Amino acid sequence: MRRIDVIGIGIGVFAAGGLLYLAFAWAGLDGISAGIWSQVVFVAGLLGWTGTYVARALGKKMTYNQQLEDYEEAVLQKRLEEMSPEELAQIQAEVEQARQAQADREAVS
Repeated sequence: MRRIDVIGIGIGVFAAGGLLYLAFAWAGLDGISAGIWSQVVFVAGLLGWTGTYVARALGKKMTYNQQLEDYEEAVLQKRLEEMSPEELAQIQAEVEQARQAQADREAVS
């Protein structure tokens, strides 16, 4: 996010607060009540935004994590596409051996 974006968001939030205050005042609340209720709405919004942020962070759904997973998947896909059929067959055999070894270990347990 660029600096100008942050400044724009800040000005937008400030203007939204003023408009919210004016809407509450127009609805018939006195100045103090309109100010309190506009703050209540903003605090509730802030808590909601923080909750979604925490949920994304705990669920590893953050932008960086998603970009990293997409990049790793693309690199692996490109490597697979560049492999010869013999190399692919060799990898397939190794995977089958690993699966068989895992199944044998589980059968012993």
